[in-house]
Parts: sequence; C-alpha cells; structure tokens
Amino acid sequence: MSAPVEEVPFGDQLDRVAAADPTGIGLVVVAKDGTDQSLTWSELAAGGNQWCRTLEANGAGLGDRVGIAIQNSVELVLAALGAWKLGAVPIPVRWDLPDWERQRVLEVVDAAVVVDSHSLAALGADAAARSAEAVPSRVSPQVMGICSSGATGTPKVIINTRPGLWQPALSDPFMTNWRPVQRPQRILVMAPMYHTNGFMTLHFLLGADPLIVLEKFDAALAVDVIERHRITNFTATPTMLQRIAAVPGIEDRDLSSIDWILQGAAVMPPTLLRKWFELIGPERVVMAYGMTEQLGLTSLRGDEWLTHEGSVGRGFRDTEIKILDEDQNEVPIGELGDIYMRWPTTGAYDYRGGAPLLPTTPDGFGTAGDIGRLDADGYLYLADRRVDMIITGGANVFPAEVESALIDHPGITDVVVIGLKDEQWGRRVHAVVEAADPSLTDADVIAFAKSRLAAYKVPKTVEFIDAIPRSAATKVSRGAMVEARGG
Repeated sequence: MSAPVEEVPFGDQLDRVAAADPTGIGLVVVAKDGTDQSLTWSELAAGGNQWCRTLEANGAGLGDRVGIAIQNSVELVLAALGAWKLGAVPIPVRWDLPDWERQRVLEVVDAAVVVDSHSLAALGADAAARSAEAVPSRVSPQVMGICSSGATGTPKVIINTRPGLWQPALSDPFMTNWRPVQRPQRILVMAPMYHTNGFMTLHFLLGADPLIVLEKFDAALAVDVIERHRITNFTATPTMLQRIAAVPGIEDRDLSSIDWILQGAAVMPPTLLRKWFELIGPERVVMAYGMTEQLGLTSLRGDEWLTHEGSVGRGFRDTEIKILDEDQNEVPIGELGDIYMRWPTTGAYDYRGGAPLLPTTPDGFGTAGDIGRLDADGYLYLADRRVDMIITGGANVFPAEVESALIDHPGITDVVVIGLKDEQWGRRVHAVVEAADPSLTDADVIAFAKSRLAAYKVPKTVEFIDAIPRSAATKVSRGAMVEARGG
C-alpha cells in the first residue's frame, strides 16, 4: 500500500520553506537594464502575509478572484502569494493590452480586487504598512486561472479547479523522468507571468527552488543572466530559443551551469533543435506538449528525438493518448486525426466567459483541437491546430510545417503562415516574413520553400513586414493577421 500524498496549503508551504532557509535568496527580478531586486525566503513569506492582509482589506476573501495585471515584478509574485495565503484565486492578466481589450478581459475575470497600473501604488503602499506576521491557514478552492482568447478571440479564463494544496509532485522537475536533478534548481523565468509557462514556476518556488525572473524577455540579457546567476534550467518557446541562439558569439558564452531546458508551446524546427544540441547537448533538452486545460502531457528528451525526429514525445506521468477521427473512432497508427489525451487531472478545469468545455469521449479523453499522429512506439507527432489548417485547392496545409521549413532560411528572422481568401484556390498559403536580409525577395522565399515542401504547401504569396506582431509570450494571433488582410 502506497504512503498517503502529503498536501499542504500553498501559504503554509511558503512558510515552511522560509523557516528552513530564512536568509537564502528565493526571488530575483532582473530589470530591463540588467539590475537585480532580490528577496529572501523570509521576505517572500512576510510580503505574502502583508499582501494577504491588503487584499482582504480591499474586499477579497476565501474563493474570490484576484486579477493581477502587471508585468513581471516582485509585486506580481507577492500579490499571487498573498492571494494564496488568503485562500483567494490569483489570475494573472496580460498587462500590455489596449485599455478596451484589457477591460473586456477583466470583466470576464470579475475579480474582487484588481492589481494593475492604476491600483498598484496604493495597494503596494498599503501592503508595506501591514503586519508581516503569520496569517491563518487557508486553502484556495481553485488554485489559479489563466486568461486566453483561444482561437476565437473571445476572452475566457481557464480556471484550474484543483484546490490550492501543494504536494511534492507539483515541484518535480520534468527531467526527473529520465534522471535525478540536483536541488535546489536556479530557474530562469523568461516568459511573462500572465502565461502558463511563467506563472507555473511559482510551484517550483514553493518547492524551494529560487526563481530569477526577467521583467521582460530579451535574448542578450537572458544570456547575461544565465552566466551571472548560474542558471540551471528554464522553459522557453521556440521563438525565444531562436533569439537566444542568434545572440552574437553564443557559442563562446558560458552555458555550463545549464542542467536542462524545457521547450514547449509550439513545434521546434529541427535545425533550431540541433543548434541547441550543439550548445548544451541533446540529453539536456526536454520537449513537452500539453495545454493549460490539463488534459495531459507528452514529453521526450533530445536524445530520444534523434531516433524519433519531429516527435513531441510519449505520454508523460500517466498520460494516455488516442488519435480519433471526427466521429471519435480510433484511426490506424501513422494516420492523422484529432489528439485526445487522458491523465489523472483531466477535467480539472472550467471556463469563465461562456466558452464551451473541450470535447471529451465517454471514457474521459479530451481534445484541444490539435491534429497529430502516433507511431508504432507510441510517440506523438503534432501537425497543427485544426482551426489553423489551410484548405487550399482541396488539400490540407498545416502552417506549422511551412513555418518550420521557411525559418531555416538564413535571411528570415521570423515567419507566420496564414490562409487568405482566393478565388482560384479557396484559400491560398500566404507567408508573412520578418527578414534578416533586406535584399530578400518573395521569389527567394518561394524558391526556398519549393526546395523543401510539396508544391501545394509552398506559399503562393509572400509579404514582408518590419516585425511579426508577437506578444511577450512570443505568441501570435493568426486570426487577427488574417482579419487584417481581408479574411
């Protein structure tokens, strides 16, 4: 019989970490100019207590939502910790949206207290004046929420419906699936903390791993911080990894402290992946595929990828995978279909904003609408999201495949592929390119694509722009780009 799993309220777990190492540094926030602001574990616990009291005094209570619409900062972390100590539900909100759009998101969040540019100064001053003594133990009935516009552009909040009870598994590094990891880790947080990749690092903070948080991602600064703070691991999108790999002289920089990295959010172009294999070794690169709704996870290490090129891994930590057709029947091995997954926390989410929950099978497998296939060894290969698929001349084209081919061109810094209305083709494949070489022409791009792709996948038109409109999380809204070009 297995031993019962230890579960501790998030706030209590922070206090335990602080008691074990009161003067150790638990959080460093690195400003855009490279300067650091540090807090010890005891200061984090004390600050959490102060913010708990401030949030309560301003109207938040057990189970209430707290909107946190500020950029990566000490205050963001303390507000989240304070919410957990109060038994409230922290919901980070993208802070750099236009006012009308941010307000629309906040209406869906419907928070008892909003920490934003308008309220931060007053709330911060109030918290600084509050007692730092311990607060009563409370458990958030829902651990957190993450805002998303999804594919529709309609705001929704993805609520993690698990209670705010910490257990050691929440802080287990991904790499422990392959080998032991020395603790504590020194984790670099490059993503904005309104994104899952950023906010979920607070689970590792509660596991006594110090966080070094970039106020805003900058590739050159990230490399400086890796060297200066002896970073052991980080999570990054392919775009972030592309920009770091392009830092001049990266091959000569000291990356020796990096024990492992985790890549997620999109399929990694093979050339970029091999570049990182050269920089730190394939056995130090982990790739993962999952979604905020916690339907399941897949993962694999770089040395596995070398024998299953293009895969995003096998079921991770009890995740089961099925590939189903539109009638939810399983398709043969190797054929494309909708990716369905199931693991112990499948279904532990809800939406605010009126969006319907994701499709599920009677036996509990769910899908986020992504398309992929399984090989005979159980490795998953991701094609693209069904909503992003371009049907051109009756053929299906997955933008991610075209982008992965084009990004290898030395004259292309960034690229997004979309489908635009076309009288002849129904929709035509259109490449929006951010060029590194100003002499690059549309003919160059098309010729390069023809050398790597089937003819029907080659962009029929190419557009050059100064910069791809990516968010701080390096995401791009294909829907907005299509709409801006007439649909």
